[in-house]
Amino acid sequence: MSVPQISTAPPPAAARLRDVASSPVREILALTQRPGVISFAGGLPAPELFDAPGLRTAFAAALADDRFGRTLQYSTTEGDPALRAAIAQRLGSRGLPTGADDVLVTSGSQQALTLIAAVLIEPGDTVLVEEPSYLAALQCFQMAGARVVPIPCDDDGLDPEALPALVRRERPKLLYTVPTFHNPTGRTLPLERRRALAQAAARLGLWIVEDDPYGELRYRGEPVAPVASLPGAEDRTIALSTLSKVLVPGLRIGWLRAPAALRRALVVAKQAADLHTSTIDQAAAAHWLAHCDLDAHVAGLRAAYGPRRDALVDGLPETLPEGSRWTRPDGGMFVWVRLPDGWDADALLAAALEREVAFVPGWPFFPAAADRATLRLSFTTHTVAEIGTGLGRLRAAVDSIR
Repeated sequence: MSVPQISTAPPPAAARLRDVASSPVREILALTQRPGVISFAGGLPAPELFDAPGLRTAFAAALADDRFGRTLQYSTTEGDPALRAAIAQRLGSRGLPTGADDVLVTSGSQQALTLIAAVLIEPGDTVLVEEPSYLAALQCFQMAGARVVPIPCDDDGLDPEALPALVRRERPKLLYTVPTFHNPTGRTLPLERRRALAQAAARLGLWIVEDDPYGELRYRGEPVAPVASLPGAEDRTIALSTLSKVLVPGLRIGWLRAPAALRRALVVAKQAADLHTSTIDQAAAAHWLAHCDLDAHVAGLRAAYGPRRDALVDGLPETLPEGSRWTRPDGGMFVWVRLPDGWDADALLAAALEREVAFVPGWPFFPAAADRATLRLSFTTHTVAEIGTGLGRLRAAVDSIR
């Protein structure tokens, strides 16, 4: 006599995933892959500006120099020594004195955020962020079980004077900021506020996470000193960056520069995550940095992206409804728009997609109460002519729902 089989469902996914939504940016990008769509949605570098020939040479050289299988073998967690030295030199040239031992190579700067969350955040801990803030950072902190609390911000970025009361009330573990060409707003925190932030963090006992993926993409004005270089912040700031915006995203080469007090813990966390970042990719990146002129390459990016920013910003008065406001960033990839009261960016997006143009609604970037009249536009992916066409389509979408 056969015994009936009883099927028992496997356990559900971890509870910490319940409040972590999928990224609307990624979902919108999937909608914009069809030919003919002009997308202001993703923060994508322009593919025609990738140095594919230089990277082909770099990968060939890395393989040709593969003594004892080194670049195809397991390696140290900290990263390729030549790449770490090149990163340290680059950071030093940009005003942040760094030794190679200060650097941990990561699989994109997104992994650096994940490692920081693993090392510093216990479930229920509080993290302070700008409002609005980088969406993938919000996802990362939520995955770690953190309470994410916004810092008061204005057109210049976060307000350091608000920190003492906020810290007393919320008892945060760390503060996350994108102070230069912020994602999603494009704004840059002035030097005076950076100094005040550094001093407040020292006084209040905060870790600072300074995320700087866009800092080299400046189109006007002078560079501003990194927060990590300022008095009070030197021993309490973890600085992140990446090659994704200045070379290619597909390499997935990022890094963090960490104080000695955290370095060992971050290395252990990375060992548990992936042992190490791809050795062949690191070797190719190190070769590219050693044999190509990064300054000249970045200058080419600036020369291409600056006019694209101007085309987008200069076209907005004739595109958006009267009473809209927007940023004019000094660099980076993004323009932040606030539509007049009563407008809903989701409704505008639906009308825009019908006309084969896309953007990202602003509400997912808010850690607390969202402003549904906001949206983010990226200007790097399309030519000046394509931007003009896209703005015409967006204007038609605006007119259709007035």
